[in-house]
Amino acid sequence: MKTRKFARLISAAAIALGSGSVLAQEVTLKVHHFLPPSSNAHANLIVPWCDKIAKESGNKMKCQIYPAMQLGGTPPQLFDQAKDGVVDIVWTLPTYQAGRFTKSEVFELPFLTRNATTASPALWEYVQKNSLDEFKGTKLIFMHMHDGATFHFGKVGPKNLEELKGLKVRTPSRLGSKMIEALGMIAVPMPAPQVPEAIAKGVVDGANIPWEVVTPFKLQEITKFHVEVPSGMPKPGNSIFAFAMNQARYDSLPADLKKVIDANSGIETSKWAGTVFDGPEGPARKISKDRGNTFITITPAEYVRWKKATDQVDEAWMKEAATKGANGKTLYEEAVVLLKKHGSL
Repeated sequence: MKTRKFARLISAAAIALGSGSVLAQEVTLKVHHFLPPSSNAHANLIVPWCDKIAKESGNKMKCQIYPAMQLGGTPPQLFDQAKDGVVDIVWTLPTYQAGRFTKSEVFELPFLTRNATTASPALWEYVQKNSLDEFKGTKLIFMHMHDGATFHFGKVGPKNLEELKGLKVRTPSRLGSKMIEALGMIAVPMPAPQVPEAIAKGVVDGANIPWEVVTPFKLQEITKFHVEVPSGMPKPGNSIFAFAMNQARYDSLPADLKKVIDANSGIETSKWAGTVFDGPEGPARKISKDRGNTFITITPAEYVRWKKATDQVDEAWMKEAATKGANGKTLYEEAVVLLKKHGSL
């Protein structure tokens, strides 16, 4: 009896140890971002990516997603949360930190990108060759852009440079501010989640923001005028986004899980992310039209005026890049070549 009981105990211990071994192989990645669960980024980009790595790893690797800055901090602090290992992965807009990602932000120069599907793979190629040093401490999983920021106003519908003058407009980034100022407006930097209240309270007259976030933030109810460029033309502004993982966390993964991450990283994943961000534009525009909002498309001649007015932003960026040891002109030209290669110019 004692022998059989001892054998059962040994067997139970072996099973427990075996279970512990399986559990030890399971990895949960903390993913942090700044938008609500209802956002396109959360529902159609981050969740599907996490579901995919869970499936491909046989559920050995899963995500715990924390939207809307649930783990604390502010949107500009997200990149450093990944870099410093506070979280495992972030989805963020790096240039919320003004002046830190100078080489990468060339893609945010005015009137340079048509849409996210074509610009995102160009951005990935460019960063891999020219500015990985700006993301040191993280492993970039993918990068992308949005559908292009246009102007959305609460109570005014400007049609030309003269009517833009003096309007206060939200901007997402440093180069966005310079573009807005070059067009004669007053730039007011702020993260996207603050925009609806700022327009509703008259803190700003409008925002330079993509259609992709108009519906989640219910901006179609707050803004009544949408000012757009002629169809098919590069839009006034854009933003670069990064899905970045703490490098040490990635390095600590077993080879099979690294393989899963690698299979869901890179240029094709970046292009997929771009398609996710282009998708909502049509439906968002329809919702605003159905509400009776006013759409203004500036004339081709006015478009030329706007573009010429912002040439100074390109020139200033090239000079600033030079002060940081980079050849701004060469980097700009390389970005243009890549955008043309992928069909965004």
